[in-house]
Amino acid sequence: MPEDKPVKLAILWHMHQPDYREPLSSHMVMPWVRLHALKDYLDMPLLAGQYDNVKVTFNLVPSLLDQIELYLKGGTDPHLELSRVPAGDLDENQRRQILRTFFSANPSTMIQPHRRYHELYRKAKQNSLDTVLPALFTSEEIRDLQVWSNLVWIDPMFRDEEPLKTLFAKEKHFTEDDKIQMLNWQMEFMKRIVPAYQQLYADGKVDISFTPYYHPILPLLCDTDVAREALPKTKLPEKRFVHPEDAKKQVAMSVEKFKEIFGVPLTGMWPSEGSISEEVARIMLGAGIEWIATDEEILLNSLKKAGVKDGQHPVHAVYEFGPGLKIFFRDHLLSDRIGFVYSGMNPERAIGDFITNIHKIRENIADSLETTVIPVILDGENAWEYFPEDGHDFLTRLYERIGDDPLIETITMGEAARTMETRQLKSLFAGSWINHNFRIWIGHPEDNAAWDLLTRTRDNLVQYEQENPGYDRAKLRDAWNQIYVAEGSDWCWWYGDEHRGSHNEEFDKIYRRHLIAVYEILELDIPFDLLNPIYQGEAVARAVEPDDLVTPVIDGRHTHFYEWTGAGFFDCGKAGGSMHRADRTLDAIHFAYDHHNVYIRLDFDNKKNLDFIKNLVCRLVLFTPQPRLLEIDIRRAGKPGVNEPDYQVSFDQILEIAIKRTYLFETGFGDLGFTVTLLEGETELETWPESDAITLEVPDIGKEMFWPE
Repeated sequence: MPEDKPVKLAILWHMHQPDYREPLSSHMVMPWVRLHALKDYLDMPLLAGQYDNVKVTFNLVPSLLDQIELYLKGGTDPHLELSRVPAGDLDENQRRQILRTFFSANPSTMIQPHRRYHELYRKAKQNSLDTVLPALFTSEEIRDLQVWSNLVWIDPMFRDEEPLKTLFAKEKHFTEDDKIQMLNWQMEFMKRIVPAYQQLYADGKVDISFTPYYHPILPLLCDTDVAREALPKTKLPEKRFVHPEDAKKQVAMSVEKFKEIFGVPLTGMWPSEGSISEEVARIMLGAGIEWIATDEEILLNSLKKAGVKDGQHPVHAVYEFGPGLKIFFRDHLLSDRIGFVYSGMNPERAIGDFITNIHKIRENIADSLETTVIPVILDGENAWEYFPEDGHDFLTRLYERIGDDPLIETITMGEAARTMETRQLKSLFAGSWINHNFRIWIGHPEDNAAWDLLTRTRDNLVQYEQENPGYDRAKLRDAWNQIYVAEGSDWCWWYGDEHRGSHNEEFDKIYRRHLIAVYEILELDIPFDLLNPIYQGEAVARAVEPDDLVTPVIDGRHTHFYEWTGAGFFDCGKAGGSMHRADRTLDAIHFAYDHHNVYIRLDFDNKKNLDFIKNLVCRLVLFTPQPRLLEIDIRRAGKPGVNEPDYQVSFDQILEIAIKRTYLFETGFGDLGFTVTLLEGETELETWPESDAITLEVPDIGKEMFWPE
């Protein structure tokens, strides 16, 4: 390997928010496009453009750009509307809504560093954010909260601009004029975003790609049955959705939008959620797209599908399918370390870790530097609110270090696709960047109900169009756009067991609102079931089986966000029975396996005192051909001399357990069942599950349906 030859690094930042537009109006039902515009959409390209020896790619979602444009035409959202009302004119309901929603920011990095905002936060917290009495806050305090809930979303790069500089220095006792000046500055600021991308792209400072227009899961639009390629047993919606023409339309609209903004053809796409299939690849080729990207797990499964040994095909290369379509496969570890790990580390240490990993890859690829590229692809907006100063210090030092490193050469995705030698890929596995499957978006009863409503609404629109050939074409276009919006990935992201949060009900309403709008546009009766929620809230628990090999770090901590992604899951809080009570200790059980071990993780109720948990004993009853009993003293978990040859345990925030497969089964595989009991001394506190054990099938090594040998 030439000592001075650099390895190529391709970084892509993906910019996306759901389509929050109320149908046929200028009102957004959530403020996140505007707030992220202040925090992420301008500083990110401007910062990257400052470094002549650093090249990056930005992926933009067209519907995001539409929403930015809508704000510039007078669009608004609930947070903006409440911010504009003079504090003394707010009624009690408005004040209550402000106190409930105006602290929607990461406390440690966006609230605590600002003394006045933190002071107001603590006052509201002491009275419970959901039930705090508006009368406890003066109009002056409410006005300060109106200002601070906007100020903290403005990236540090722009805080020296007026009136921001004065407001940050003033800190409190803001006037109505202060507030209005700040809100007016926001609108002027947002005018700078698209022109900045246009100029940087024209100057060759950054590359730009798009996602299909409304961020749909294209393979599922083409055929919902494709979900069974990764998960053969998944239960699908009642009616199969097979509309590749919609996938083509979403891609074609993006191609048109790109040409409109940048004046040249679109050449690259990050498919929504990195979701691809062979049919989608052919659609991309037909639309003139030259390159796409997805996750490295898709490559591994694509090779298995083609009967190719993965060792002959490294992740860090450019592949070609079609022929003609270049494909990049993101380095999963490096991408997720930026997104989920480095926010908790000192910037120098984090960047040192990143560069060390790049150097290790360079060393490992020996004589193939000319054909090696390391794709690092991740969300370009949401991660930074967990970094101090919105990640400004981290990104600045990252660009400086990789730009000055003679062993690293940054390259855009487009440049790599045009200039680098490619490897042929005969088959493509259908999946997304999350566990190379579509479980997030289909298979759960809520997801399937959403697909069935979409299918019926679309069918009704097609029928109406056929039966009314003279109907207003503009109204039909509006109706079809509501279908395309409803095909976006964001709605089913919040259905099912995977993502339960404070906004599930709102996303459910938004989704159904788009389908209802189709009937309103056509002046048809609205089906009754569209008026009923799809989201069922806290459903009765069921054990969700693993859908990926998982190898967690047994350190008793949440090492990173995706450490246990793909594991099975049992929610004790939803399980019902006598254990569904306020004083339960165990919150959830995760379970998974890899080629060597079975893993069990216990999450405890965060209301429980840590010292209380440490004094407990965890009893695992393992149902195998030779049933086994493990009793784990949580206080001693992970201490030297405690781990046995056949299992390893550790406790800090959570209890993590690794059990050798050969300890459970003589052959290393078989059917496993287990229960978890917590004991305080000799007293049994609770057992989960209360009736039937959690079960999972541990396959023979190399025969897992979701991972190649």
